[in-house]
Amino acid sequence: QKEIKWIKTDRLQYRKYEYGAFTGSLKSLRDYSEQLKDMVAFYLGCSFNFEKVLQAAGIPVRNIEQKCSVSMYKTAVPCYSVSTFCCNLVVTMRPIPECKLEAAVLATSELKATHGAPIHMGNPGLLGIQDLSKPDYGDPVHLHPGDIPVFWASSVTGIEAVINCRSPLAFTHSLDCTFVTDLKNDRFTLGSSREVPQVHCISQDPLHFSMASAEAAKKIKTLESLIGIDPGNRGIVHLLRPGELLKACLSLSHSRSVLVTTGFPTHFNYEPPEENDGPPGALAIAAMLQALEKDVAIVTDQRAMDLNKKIIEEAVQIGILKKPVPLLSYQRESADSALTFLCENGNPRRPRFDHLIAIERAGMAADGNYYNARKVNIKHLVDPIDELFLAAQTIPGITTTGVGDGGNELGMGKLKDAVKKHIKNGDVIACDVAADFAVVAGKGFWDGRKLRCD
Repeated sequence: QKEIKWIKTDRLQYRKYEYGAFTGSLKSLRDYSEQLKDMVAFYLGCSFNFEKVLQAAGIPVRNIEQKCSVSMYKTAVPCYSVSTFCCNLVVTMRPIPECKLEAAVLATSELKATHGAPIHMGNPGLLGIQDLSKPDYGDPVHLHPGDIPVFWASSVTGIEAVINCRSPLAFTHSLDCTFVTDLKNDRFTLGSSREVPQVHCISQDPLHFSMASAEAAKKIKTLESLIGIDPGNRGIVHLLRPGELLKACLSLSHSRSVLVTTGFPTHFNYEPPEENDGPPGALAIAAMLQALEKDVAIVTDQRAMDLNKKIIEEAVQIGILKKPVPLLSYQRESADSALTFLCENGNPRRPRFDHLIAIERAGMAADGNYYNARKVNIKHLVDPIDELFLAAQTIPGITTTGVGDGGNELGMGKLKDAVKKHIKNGDVIACDVAADFAVVAGKGFWDGRKLRCD
């Protein structure tokens, strides 16, 4: 009862909601003493707590400089639902100089009670925020040249959850009337140096930064060195781009729905003609994505649908996959076929997938044909799945990764100059279609397994 008494008056102003609708502001909750006896109060951390910590680390806090409240935005990112509580995430945004990003992550990562590290750094459109000058709550905060918009989870998400659950009666604080405790957060300690977060730029367009612990980044770089071993002495050492595996892994960590493609019919005189390293890698990636509760589908050639269906069924039976992976095929029927396949109703603002992965998938050469390593044209066995990767280049929010071991695989167009120079028959077989990330390995399925391990 003593706690209920405090709750009635510990805010300067409250907001009242009835069945999800705001019905008025209140100076106290004294008139609702009986109703409060059957209610539970939640105190959520606030990002205002870490602003002093940012300043102590030499990081400018623009909303304080501009003498205004922080900007808050509703996102398109759904929160996990619990019973009737469901809503999208609300975030605060603070402009941070690019050179201070890692310091900002370091300063806030251990403050778990006040949201911890940022959830997004870079282009606001990736969160579904269209205009930074029009916050849903708070005031617009102006970026200085060189600033990056950095977003933290906001306790205002709780208000959205209260609204959406449509409880007969609920109360929240007014946004400018938060509760001040006597707890201190000006001292915190980081874990070991292995846990220190590092910031990595994973995309320039759209601008996107991500983070990983120092230990995780080191392990991924070690794996990248191992998969770069060239057992066939084909010259792939000249194709390696350090850091591509780390960037691909970090990008995948932000994805919600992933489309995987594989299939390289290099043994054209046999049935089935597929190489056998692509499908295991694709399954490893699919299993990893399922474990992370991400949506995943596989697209392959129409002629190989039965083969891949049997592979998926067996993978479920022996426990590699939790459940069957949707198996799709793609055919060009019109100029908009790729856009229609990738986006709901062909709307580029509503992509079905946010990451495409090609692992050991035959890639289109500059002349429009598909070649194996011996320069044999296998176009008659390959569906035009390259078109999906080309279309993805024009759709905001879709990232692509290509995995290969010879330069003639889908996505390796990013490395085509090196392929033409250093790989046998490269001037003919080099894939011309680039992916955002080109991950090279001595055997293609190694990369799939490493993406899974990471």
